[in-house]
Amino acid sequence: MRRLFSTFARGWPGAGLLLMRLAVSVSFIANGIQRLQAVQTLELVTLNVLAIGAGGLLALGLWTPIAGSLVVILTLWGAVVQHTSLCPAAMGAGLALVGPGAWSLDAWLFGWKRIDIKD
Repeated sequence: MRRLFSTFARGWPGAGLLLMRLAVSVSFIANGIQRLQAVQTLELVTLNVLAIGAGGLLALGLWTPIAGSLVVILTLWGAVVQHTSLCPAAMGAGLALVGPGAWSLDAWLFGWKRIDIKD
């Protein structure tokens, strides 16, 4: 993960990335749950479960490049097949390219560690 992002944004930029992650994830989770409640084909159920999973990963800030790319793919599919909005695709692509920010599991697990050596 460190190879993808040189730093994990802190302060106001990190807060902005957190808000962006939460906006996309809440939207994807709510939409996925709403569509799962309707009886559908196995293909649509699989795509809705993937949408809920991608939303959960983005909410936690875990595997953000993968989750952001999945958001882009699912949103583009929805735009072609169901004529939905492309706004989540833009935000998913932005998160996949910029990173999750300092308030994420990616930063906690894969960020730079500080080692203090005492004499």
